Amino acid sequence: MSNDLIALVGFVSLFALMLLRVPVGMAMGLVGITGYGVINGFGPALKLVGQTSMRTVTDYTFGVIPMFMLMGAIVSVSGVSRELFKAANSLIGHLRGGLGVATVLACGGFAAICGSSVATAATFSSVAYPEMRRFGYPQSFATGVIAAGGTLGAMLPPSTVLAVYAILTQQDIGKLFMAGVIPGLFAMLLYVVTIMLIVKLRPDWLPRGEKKPWNEKLADLKNVWAPVVLFVFVIGGLYGGLFTPTEAGGVGASGAFILGLVRGKLDRAKIKEALLSATRTSAAVFTVLIGALMFGYFLTITQAPQKLTELLTGLGVGRYGVLVLIMVMYLVLGCLMDAMAMIILTVPIIFPVIQQLGFDPIWFGVIIVMTVELGLIHPPVGMNVFVIKSVVHEVSFTTIFRGVLPFVATDLFRLVILISFPIIALWLPGKMG
Repeated sequence: MSNDLIALVGFVSLFALMLLRVPVGMAMGLVGITGYGVINGFGPALKLVGQTSMRTVTDYTFGVIPMFMLMGAIVSVSGVSRELFKAANSLIGHLRGGLGVATVLACGGFAAICGSSVATAATFSSVAYPEMRRFGYPQSFATGVIAAGGTLGAMLPPSTVLAVYAILTQQDIGKLFMAGVIPGLFAMLLYVVTIMLIVKLRPDWLPRGEKKPWNEKLADLKNVWAPVVLFVFVIGGLYGGLFTPTEAGGVGASGAFILGLVRGKLDRAKIKEALLSATRTSAAVFTVLIGALMFGYFLTITQAPQKLTELLTGLGVGRYGVLVLIMVMYLVLGCLMDAMAMIILTVPIIFPVIQQLGFDPIWFGVIIVMTVELGLIHPPVGMNVFVIKSVVHEVSFTTIFRGVLPFVATDLFRLVILISFPIIALWLPGKMG
């Protein structure tokens, strides 16, 4: 059996296992080790399992993942999401559509210290949705805003998805974090503009919220000092070169813990909950990473990435034509698996193509994460939509997808802008030392 045929059988087997609901990390590991064993012998393949597992969990660079996971978990149990939403709601909730804008701003603020899209969507389904419904916002709009706002978690630093992309492609994690800042803020701006357009087109559809006196507004604003200080300290230190990304994760987790204790937001039960949540999520990510690395060794000896590069660059559609094909592939994959799994599975295969075409790897990281995040909300399957449905049981999938469609259109427009003007993503990392 030729290596090409073995690689093809490997890919078919991988997707078959995933359709059978085998966890992605396990499926990639099984296929990778089996394929490697068929070509090089099962003795070396089994040695590879131990070596890869040990090297991954003890690698200093990979330490950035559990540290930022812990920081996000501590922030989540500390009630920061509710405080951010309350502050934004106090300022603009009384405007028509203001609760929607407040949700977007609060999602952005929470994402900037949580780093997880799914966690952001789940959190605001319980925080923002009841408030919007209380004032008569339609179910479709309320859930659509939360689904879209949740996607900000993968773009604004510290983004776990961007960190994994950086590790897989051996890029600077700090520069990738900085590259996500302006596109993330741009996304927030476009979501706000989308809500304002909906208000303009259907003025009676989105009601006004409750107007609060200035003393309440100031009191609510004062409550968000802790996440602001944490974000500025961690990202400012990273941008200024005071510490490495892994150290930034440690500083962020420690800072979140100390601030939680000082503000009286953490007790023994919440600390235990945060530790367990961070451990479970980190273990899941590392399982997928180890499986992906073993699958990557199998692909390397079959030379599948090199052959894919030759195939795509030989199509004669130009480098932007190839880029569009890759984007479409990610949108389709978004219907089958979550963002992290997509990045880990596909980047080792796609990245050589991007290098061959001469695209900037930092810029491509932002573009690819943005496309993957779009997969979290677009029909017929979107991970954020399923998360919201699991929290808000009374809303149908059709209703959520109807509400999210305007934001999908906004994301496609944003993608075109960022592909056309790479400087939007590259300006800030270019200023780093």
